[in-house]
Amino acid sequence: MNSITEQLLGVVSDWDGSYKGAFNIREDGGCAGRQSSENIKIEPKNDNPGIVIRISSSAQQETVYIPACVTKAGVNDLVYNDFIVEDGADVIIVAGCGVHSEGEEEARHNGIHRFFIGKNAKVVYKEKHIGTGNGKGAKRIDPVTDVEMDENSYMEMDTVQIGGVTSSNRLTSAKLGKGAKLIIKERLMTDGDETAKSDFKVEMNGDDSSIDLISRSVARGNSYQEFVSTINGNCRCTGHSECDAIISENGRVNAIPGLYAANIDASLIHEAAIGKIAGEQITKLCTLGLTEEEAERKIIDGFLK
Repeated sequence: MNSITEQLLGVVSDWDGSYKGAFNIREDGGCAGRQSSENIKIEPKNDNPGIVIRISSSAQQETVYIPACVTKAGVNDLVYNDFIVEDGADVIIVAGCGVHSEGEEEARHNGIHRFFIGKNAKVVYKEKHIGTGNGKGAKRIDPVTDVEMDENSYMEMDTVQIGGVTSSNRLTSAKLGKGAKLIIKERLMTDGDETAKSDFKVEMNGDDSSIDLISRSVARGNSYQEFVSTINGNCRCTGHSECDAIISENGRVNAIPGLYAANIDASLIHEAAIGKIAGEQITKLCTLGLTEEEAERKIIDGFLK
């Protein structure tokens, strides 16, 4: 690995010089390190660039790391990763991505992740994105996530975009079986002329399945964000979607919720709030000795925590 990769790994995936257990490190479209464990096997795909991660039912509270880094302009990295989680497994997946550029050309990572989650399995998925470097070329991260959840399975997705990403188009789709529970927590920060679009589509096909989708974002400068959520309740189920956004300067946010109930016992709710930071909040913190900029930063950090 080069030094930029190591710096990015420290930000997006808890890298401290090594990983314990299974991991796969992707650097500029290639593999910079790979290791399987007794219960988590990582193999290269035969049909596309990427890997297959097979998680045994014997994996209990184990962590696998699959970060990807682009460290220079002119790289257009496309990767396909499949996660096969056996019945009853309990796993934490850390899949951060960093894009760095000092050049004129675009630098881009596009990760297409598919999850096949078995009965009674539990998955916690952590994904942190960042763009760094002073290059004029765009820094793009466009993740695609497809999830299929079997009976009584559980998945929690915690996705964060810290900043510096010129544009991102985040597509997430999920199909939930009987008793499956999906929790999605998204946090986004955009500034300057950056753009970010999040598009969620959830199909609840099994009785007593549920989705809880919460997005919090801050749009600063001239940046633009778009939040689209479509929840389809095709059975006895519960669905909740919430979009909260703060805008400052010339930031813009467009929230487009969609709820579709195809069963009399489908209970679906959407909440949305977009606005600026309240002036009394700034004033209160300034009386404690903070400058106006420090107060705003403190409020935003707490909002996105």
